[in-house]
Amino acid sequence: MEDDSEPEQSSWAHLPDVCLRHVFHWLDDRDRSQAALVCKKWSWAMYSGSLWRSRTITFYGRPSRAHTLEFQSALWYVKKFGKYLEHLEIKLSNPYNTAFTQKFQVTMRGLLSHLGRCNSRLVSLSIKYLELDRLIWKNVVRAQFIKNLATFLNRMSKQLDYLNLKGARVTLEEGCELLNSLSCLTNKSFISEINIEDFFTLHLHVYSSTLFHQTMSKFHSLVILTFNYNCISDELLDILREHSAHSLCALNIKCHIHDPHGQVVWGMSWANLAKRAPKLNVNFFFERVMKHDHLARILLVEIPVRSISLRSCYFSDPDWTMRPTLTNLLPAYCHVLEKLTLELNNDHELLDDELLQLILSCKRLLFLKVWAFLSSQRLLVMNFNGLSLLHVSERHDCHSCIQVRIYTARQETSEEDCLLCAIYRKFKYLIDSELNYFVITYPMV
Repeated sequence: MEDDSEPEQSSWAHLPDVCLRHVFHWLDDRDRSQAALVCKKWSWAMYSGSLWRSRTITFYGRPSRAHTLEFQSALWYVKKFGKYLEHLEIKLSNPYNTAFTQKFQVTMRGLLSHLGRCNSRLVSLSIKYLELDRLIWKNVVRAQFIKNLATFLNRMSKQLDYLNLKGARVTLEEGCELLNSLSCLTNKSFISEINIEDFFTLHLHVYSSTLFHQTMSKFHSLVILTFNYNCISDELLDILREHSAHSLCALNIKCHIHDPHGQVVWGMSWANLAKRAPKLNVNFFFERVMKHDHLARILLVEIPVRSISLRSCYFSDPDWTMRPTLTNLLPAYCHVLEKLTLELNNDHELLDDELLQLILSCKRLLFLKVWAFLSSQRLLVMNFNGLSLLHVSERHDCHSCIQVRIYTARQETSEEDCLLCAIYRKFKYLIDSELNYFVITYPMV
């Protein structure tokens, strides 16, 4: 007798659509395409718009077979499902010759043209480290790429909310052309976040450019702006105060030794901006700008600083000392500073006491990273007894972070390691429950 009952179906056949889409979300392109062949229901899941909202396309300078297939697949799916795209990231990996940049420009022209026609949802675009000032970019290729990108930004200007062109390294005119394209339709742009760190080529005095000021005056609702200090001027601060004070929350400012930073910016300009923008936090990232007179011209007491990072990058100058910065400049922010990173080549001076006093005075400090030469571990012990206990008792909603790398001139570090173990045992209850804690001894022999 034949059994005419229906075959038992797998539980996967009854999986709700929302769960099926969630599973597809974690699959790469190849696995998605294979899963879509299982049945009609799974094929329909493949066409769900929620799966194609975010996309990263990596252009490889020296691609392997796997990288080539990955690139071709990503490009094909962006074109197929481009109408759903909301977040697009373009990466360049090891661009090394003019043939690569020309191929990149041609491919991007077709991609941007297609998205410009079919997409009305894109809110985030990131194309980092183009480095258009390198010789691998021929002038005609560079000019065509900038023109294509400007046209695309113009089309997306009504909906785009985030733009990251970090490391583009363009001229002042090219940079302003790209930024102006965000406001071509209405002469105003309401984009909320822009990253133009290292956007302009080195050595440009952007702060004195009327063209740059005119361009920035078209942005009327900035929330986060990331850029270089060579863009800062009284005029720019006034523009931000006039047009974006109601929304501005963060200025992330990089100051590099090779960028001009000798301009005079008045504290009153910062004070006026801070008064009109009460939510504003300013975060400074210094690279090899370590001398006290340079820092004093930048770190004005009127700035609502929340984070300071000082990286020496093995900066060595026999006339340079860090002590005045620790004792005179940074204490001005002890009531507002929340994050402090110090990476110093201070082998010619001892800073234990100065650093300790600074840390203990910063009552709101939540993150500390010290990469420097210290004469003892007393800093750690005092820090746990004072700073960390204060934060744990007052700030139950957040976790403090302490990162210290201790160098020693001896190959044998057992004594230091034992001391660190003793410190850990003493404060184990605090470290395990409240702190992101990283401490290591490192022999420099």
